[in-house]
Amino acid sequence: MSTDHDVAIVGFGPVGALTALELAHAGLRVAIVERTTDPVVLPRAVGLDGESVRAFQRIGFGEEVAAICQPPREIDEVVFTNSRREKLFGTVIPVDGANGWRDVAFFDQPELEALLREFVAADDRIDVFLGREVTALDQDANGVVVRSAKGRHSGTGGTETVEHRASFAIGCDGASSFVREAIGIGWQSLGYDQDWLVVDIVEGPYADLPLATMQVCDPARLTTYVCVKDPNRRWEFQLLEGETRDEMLRPEKIQELIDPWTARENYEIRRAAVYQFHAATADRWQVGRIFLAGDAAHQTPPFLGQGLNAGFRDAVNLGWKIPLVLSGVCDERVLETYAAERDAHASDLVEWAVAIGQLMENLAAQEEGRPPPHSADQRSGYGQGRAAPPLRGGALIDEQCQGEHVAGVLLRQPTVRDSSGEIRRLDELLGGGFAVIGRKDSDLAMGSDAQQVLARLDGSALSLEGLEIVKGEMDNLFDTHPAVILRPDRYVFGFVDDAWDLDRLLVELGRKLALI
Repeated sequence: MSTDHDVAIVGFGPVGALTALELAHAGLRVAIVERTTDPVVLPRAVGLDGESVRAFQRIGFGEEVAAICQPPREIDEVVFTNSRREKLFGTVIPVDGANGWRDVAFFDQPELEALLREFVAADDRIDVFLGREVTALDQDANGVVVRSAKGRHSGTGGTETVEHRASFAIGCDGASSFVREAIGIGWQSLGYDQDWLVVDIVEGPYADLPLATMQVCDPARLTTYVCVKDPNRRWEFQLLEGETRDEMLRPEKIQELIDPWTARENYEIRRAAVYQFHAATADRWQVGRIFLAGDAAHQTPPFLGQGLNAGFRDAVNLGWKIPLVLSGVCDERVLETYAAERDAHASDLVEWAVAIGQLMENLAAQEEGRPPPHSADQRSGYGQGRAAPPLRGGALIDEQCQGEHVAGVLLRQPTVRDSSGEIRRLDELLGGGFAVIGRKDSDLAMGSDAQQVLARLDGSALSLEGLEIVKGEMDNLFDTHPAVILRPDRYVFGFVDDAWDLDRLLVELGRKLALI
């Protein structure tokens, strides 16, 4: 048997689901091949950032995804503490972030996966093949063949092989990715490998656990406590030298670790697992027509809660570039920017997470009166002043990637009232593709060559004249620059300045994207 699609995706976790939804939203036919038959029933990832929810907004699902996240609490704070859980310093999570959504919103992964599967099932451009183990991948200059057979997780026997033919394939099949191994991609270690026990509980009415998320810098044992979506809570306990996986998973050991926080009758253990927290990225993100995304391409310690969000960025990046190639608008060379953009960005996030772990070790050493083992700045964690790293190359104006205002950053998204009185988030006025935004109507003037580039990309142009800010802030980029070009993922491609007028920017956009 065989199937024919534009893109074949291996893996039906959240990253695979969003990748499929992005591609289908652009009009492509997508196949998802998944070795299991059921979504996860236990918690894994727990936090969505504003950029991720903004990505769902772009394809029409922002409100639905936000609705399953934890509403704002009286105290939404992330703090570093000493061994007595006394606050050393921290940061408050704002209700409204720069992306128009909360900077950190806690969710329950089984609930998110169920919702994403509903979205996928409702889209007739996506075909899902459950219970099928991928056994081989072949590719040539024209496409990819993904071969699958009924897997051991399918609950059925048989050896029937299906060939899923597609123009491109994407491995979203997790840290132990078959796709990554099959195409010969290795890991680049970023120097952090530690074993931690992760415990998820359902708290009872009298648990009286903190509402803040806490990095407990205890010299006796580093601990992270996460106040995830009610009524769930999570701890991560660093294993000490000599402790074993089996020892840490004993119920009495888990209870002993939680005893300082709440009484045993106040909770039920939902899940306990020992993980080795890795810091690594794939040494390549693409081989021919096959790409990696999500945990198949990068692994990070969880201190920043960015593992899944980084995977969603992968999905969005491929989600706007592959359709441009398959529609004949851009040459395949534009796909080379995927690795150029995502590798550096993911590496930055992993390094930021590692810095959190090192900061905890430094603060623990300080409490004991020992010299700090690392040179990390004690207050450098949680984004170092940014919600996410900027892009450092690829499809943007390279020479504008330095200075106070830079290309490669996300443009802020306020909520605005337009001239008709309708209130909407800014992105909703831009459409789903490229956009030119000017402070005034006159800032959008462009010559014929520039107009042709924008028309070829089916892009839009928006003047900020007449828009009233209802919530949030307009990006301060417009304080000094009259116009910007925005990519579909809402990263700034470039902005008008003394060296770059709008015509030159748009012509360069066409070159960077290898317009045909």
